[in-house]
Amino acid sequence: MSTNYAAAENIAAVKSAADAHGFTLQSSEDLHEIDGTAHIMRHRTSNARLLYLQNEDSNKAFSIAFKTPANDDSGVFHILEHSVLCGSEQFPVKEPFVHLLKSSMQTFLNAMTFPDKTMYPVASTNEQDLMNLMHVYLDAVFYPAIYTKPSIFKQEGWHIEVDENGEANDRPQLKYNGVVYNEMKGALSDPESVLYDALSASLFPDTTYRFESGGTPEGIPALSYEGFLDNHRRHYRPDNSYIVLYGNLDLDRFLDFIDSRYLTPLAEASEKSETREKPNPLDAQNPVVAPGVRKLMNTAPENASMALGYVIGDVHDRERMIAVDILFDAIMGSNEAPLKRALLDAGLAADASSYVADAILQPFVVLQLKGLEEQGAERFRPLVEKTVRKLVDGGLDHELVAAALSHSEFVMRERNFGYPDGVLLAMSSMAGWLYDDDLATAYLRYEDAFASLREKLEQGYFEDLLRELVLENNHWAEVELVPSEKADSGADPRLMQMAETLTTEALDALEQDVQELREEQESPDSPEALASLPQLRVGDIKAAPEDPSYRLLDTKPLACLRHDVATHGITYSYRYFDFAGIDFEELPYLSLLSLVLGKLPTTRHSAAELDLLIQSQLGNLTFFNEVYESPKSQDQLTMKFVVSTSALDKNIKALVDLPLEILTETDFSDHSKIRDILIQRKVYFEQSVINAGHSTAMARVSSYFSPAGVVREKLDGIDFYNFLKKLLDNFDTCAHALSQKLSELTARLFVDDNCLLSFAGSDEAFDEYLAVAQITNAKSDRPDGGLASNTTAYQATTATSGSDKGTPAPTQPMTIPEPQAKNEAIVIP
Repeated sequence: MSTNYAAAENIAAVKSAADAHGFTLQSSEDLHEIDGTAHIMRHRTSNARLLYLQNEDSNKAFSIAFKTPANDDSGVFHILEHSVLCGSEQFPVKEPFVHLLKSSMQTFLNAMTFPDKTMYPVASTNEQDLMNLMHVYLDAVFYPAIYTKPSIFKQEGWHIEVDENGEANDRPQLKYNGVVYNEMKGALSDPESVLYDALSASLFPDTTYRFESGGTPEGIPALSYEGFLDNHRRHYRPDNSYIVLYGNLDLDRFLDFIDSRYLTPLAEASEKSETREKPNPLDAQNPVVAPGVRKLMNTAPENASMALGYVIGDVHDRERMIAVDILFDAIMGSNEAPLKRALLDAGLAADASSYVADAILQPFVVLQLKGLEEQGAERFRPLVEKTVRKLVDGGLDHELVAAALSHSEFVMRERNFGYPDGVLLAMSSMAGWLYDDDLATAYLRYEDAFASLREKLEQGYFEDLLRELVLENNHWAEVELVPSEKADSGADPRLMQMAETLTTEALDALEQDVQELREEQESPDSPEALASLPQLRVGDIKAAPEDPSYRLLDTKPLACLRHDVATHGITYSYRYFDFAGIDFEELPYLSLLSLVLGKLPTTRHSAAELDLLIQSQLGNLTFFNEVYESPKSQDQLTMKFVVSTSALDKNIKALVDLPLEILTETDFSDHSKIRDILIQRKVYFEQSVINAGHSTAMARVSSYFSPAGVVREKLDGIDFYNFLKKLLDNFDTCAHALSQKLSELTARLFVDDNCLLSFAGSDEAFDEYLAVAQITNAKSDRPDGGLASNTTAYQATTATSGSDKGTPAPTQPMTIPEPQAKNEAIVIP
């Protein structure tokens, strides 16, 4: 039975707890979107803000954030985010959170630097654990060791070292080193990040958003230790803080701790100290127009790209922000969306996309081209404006917008973004609260906005919005990223000048300073310091909640793995197809199949019609391949082609029918659409190697010793990339054969006796699903799920035999080549 948190007696209890611990309860609002109530408070003496999101979620959360607008490219707030977590007054260990991770029951533990704020969120299902982590966080942000240990700044920010790779002109070569410095060198080797920064600087040339909040390799060494400390003093203070508590927790206990241990003592100390300077201002940008901006970057020619950015409007208008997201999803969200289709057909670039850059004072929408072709830059904006004119003059399909609206609402309700709800909601609240105290809950609400937008759909609202944004906007910018062949020596003129004038004594002092830093980094924390960290006691740990049960049902014609878990009105259906009878050399074609399914026409619907149906009736429809290794032997593999679907309970019929139509009736004859999809995948892979080369390298190394690694490389690694490149290079001559191959694979792979169904949803939804799919439900006496008997094992050279009525063993087992250590180098720009 749920609790009515908006009831008068509950609000009275919250008010009583607030009053008792120095807070004033300013408002309590029923918040259907979180199945609870939002309580907004202000601490009377320190002026700290606090938002308590009260509901029954046992995965509780705490977050503290500070308004931190950058006023240069030094990355000071990024360095501070790292540095305050390197020990504090009460917890003098070098890496407190590394130690806490060993003993904590946390479900989230991190810190984040944004363009105008810094956040420290944590979540745990154990209340004492959350208290412990909150204690360490609060001590870290308010009493960090940075004031007594300058080495933290050198370690996390920057310091100078002698480059051991050589000397120049008999003089030592110097280099910068530091955690954030090196991190940003990597981050700013990503063309997409460089393009975004240039666009933001062009849109907001007079505000904080013209700076790289993470810091640039040029700007970071300009930050002094004194400036570093000054920024902490001015920004990490209660009256510049935003605290969020979330979930079913003991509010009286949490408020008491926050007040007595931190806010009141800090307020009292502040009254005795000299007047501090104010935090950096966060101002709005007057409208500007910046066409034809070119940003040179030392990168490969294929990374040429371009972006158009249009400022949306005022952060106070939450409905408008949601509407823009929906609108551009409708016209740019898939290859068949009208604006994206026009850009692809014109051959301006390998791919086109859009997104809304929000959670800033002046959100903007971005239209982006990747793999820019020659003369694509000159044609981009004229084509966008020409297409938009057609759309606003009667060409905008309202069914397409309605479908995007439905899909957006599904995503908002599901909240499946990879974060605990409490962390996600804390981040969402800051999208409005940071800019106006009256917007603490504005970005947590969406139900009224969706209802309003549905009413406005037939009133020309979205046409007017698109016209205002693209054709009548007086605040936009256009940036082209131009690859440069000019070699970058990487030498910093400041270091070169310093090396020229460096005396022997100064060089010795520099090396001594680095040596002392190394020794401090390598020395272990004292037992006394480690003992200061809060620990969970055995008595604090309650009985673990039972995992949701599941069982294998002998349903016909598909065996069904039935999960008993609350899904809040959403039904999830996964179909697992075994790689029965698939040869090793055919694996890349399974990846191609996962890429094109759902994006091509079927015998019943065009690609555009299919896209509309998927958007309007399903929450998710994805196709992918999975490789599972046996815990008993790495040579024993289970390989599946997975069809993942979800939908609201009211759309069960579509949940059954649409995936089956796509699996059995897709028309693979549209070669131009297939080529578009494959080019986009190639561009995505190339950029992922640049952005996360370590992941690519680790996957490649896995193929040196693991059969699963060999298979994964063939499916989506370097081997697949090489296959894809060759295919695209010869596409015109092999397109017909490719279509035949994909069609033949679907007929061979997607058959009932090769499939395991996995289902989560209500009993009513399950019964309806079985009825629509014409599956007969049978009771099962196998509560363990019986998974082992429903998979097929593959060996590196042979396969085990055996069969099961859910998934029979293949008649010709796949032969996987022996792993080989190739000892390669993958060279990227």
